[in-house]
Amino acid sequence: MSVRLSLLAAAAFAAASFTTVTAAAQGFPQRPVRFVVPYAPGGSTDTLARSMGTRMSELLGQQVVVDNRPGANGDIGMTIVARAPADGYSIVLGYIANLAIGPSLYDKMPYDPVKDFAPITQVAGAPNIFVLHPSLPAKTFKEFLGYAKANPKKVSFASAGVASVGHLTGELLNELAGTDMQHIPYRGSGQAVTDLLGGHIKVMISGMSSTLAHVRSGKLVAIAVTSAKRSPSAPEVPTIGETFPGVEASAWYGVLAPAGTPKPVVARLNADIHKSLQDPAVEKRLANVGFEITYGTPEQFSAYIKSEIKKWAKVVKASGAKPE
Repeated sequence: MSVRLSLLAAAAFAAASFTTVTAAAQGFPQRPVRFVVPYAPGGSTDTLARSMGTRMSELLGQQVVVDNRPGANGDIGMTIVARAPADGYSIVLGYIANLAIGPSLYDKMPYDPVKDFAPITQVAGAPNIFVLHPSLPAKTFKEFLGYAKANPKKVSFASAGVASVGHLTGELLNELAGTDMQHIPYRGSGQAVTDLLGGHIKVMISGMSSTLAHVRSGKLVAIAVTSAKRSPSAPEVPTIGETFPGVEASAWYGVLAPAGTPKPVVARLNADIHKSLQDPAVEKRLANVGFEITYGTPEQFSAYIKSEIKKWAKVVKASGAKPE
């Protein structure tokens, strides 16, 4: 075959492939979409997915089936979608721990957060909150920083576990503010909150849903939220950045498809996910459990994942955190 005929054949093949992909994308979806949640039913991640999924089913014209696949700190569910066909019929609700912290924490992961997924959109943030037992001699974040600096290695802070967002937020503060707080890891926030209420521990960095009710009842003191802006759920609580600029460490969530998913399919999912999050009933439900809705293009989410991997790599290394 001549070079000219080879080129013509290659061009024809590429055109046919493009036509096939485009046609498949235009008809998407033609069957139910599996929405994998890498965590157990009943938690905040599950609530987020199910709140979105109900409205997405209406918008897509096909059922969005939430499929809980817990295990290995979320890696089982993430791996299932990383290895699924790249056709848009399997998507996953990714979390900061799997997409941004894991690459630095583990020597080897069963998937590559950048290469194995097609980011669709970031969907929500969940700021943590600094809370203190009332017996601690600090009522503002500035006062707390002064107290921590004056008592190196004597101030401990609790979190929901090693390498949790709460843990790494404390380590980030140690690095940037020059404090020397000691970390007390718990297995989840439940027992940590109980110990904090009892005065057995004095400081905790946790999700707002775990502690905000106790703040409002006066049993705990909230001194700062970790988001870049004040949270609508607690607008009276200042951000860390208002006292110490540069510290921002919210948990975040986003939806991804397998790498290679056609761009028109990704665009359709992006648009309908945004519409589902704009539904007033969905907005209200998510706000009630401490979520702040976010939007963005696939390109923006992809760039954000990469920037977060770089950011948390430094913190994980400095903290010396190791997988439990």
